[in-house]
Amino acid sequence: MRIAHTKHLLVAAALAASTAATAGNPEPRRFCSDSLVRGTYAGQLQGKVRLPDGTTAAEIIGVVIRLYDGQGGVVQWDSVKNSASGYVPNRYGTGTYRVNDDCTLDVEFQPSPTTKIVERAVIVDEGRELRSITVDPPTLWVTSVQQRI
Repeated sequence: MRIAHTKHLLVAAALAASTAATAGNPEPRRFCSDSLVRGTYAGQLQGKVRLPDGTTAAEIIGVVIRLYDGQGGVVQWDSVKNSASGYVPNRYGTGTYRVNDDCTLDVEFQPSPTTKIVERAVIVDEGRELRSITVDPPTLWVTSVQQRI
C-alpha cells in the first residue's frame, strides 16, 4: 500500500512541476516564411471609410481575389461598394507582403495609382486562411477574411 501511495504522490508531483514549468513560459515561437502564404485566395471585406468631409463614415463591403506568389509579391482584383460613392468593380492592384516569424503577415499594396493600403494579418490553419485589418490609411477601418482556393 505504501509503495502504491508513494507512486501516486510522485506522479502528482511530476505533473504539478510540469504544469508550473509551462505556466510561466509562453508557447515556443513558430517560424513562418513567405512561402507559407502562396496561391490564390478569395475573401470578403467589410468596414468603414471616413469621407473627405471628415465628419461621416461610409459603410464599405467587397470581395477580393488575391494571388500571393510565395516570394513576397501580391496581385489582387477586388470589387467594392460603399454607401457614399457606390460600386467600383474589378479594381486591379499590386503590392508586396512579408510573413513574420510569429506567423503574422504585413501587406502593402496599391488598388489604384493614388491609393496605398497597409494591412496586418494573422495566418490561420497553416496558411489556408488569412484574417486582416487595415492599419493605414487611418481613414479606412476594414477587416477581411481570405481563404486559399
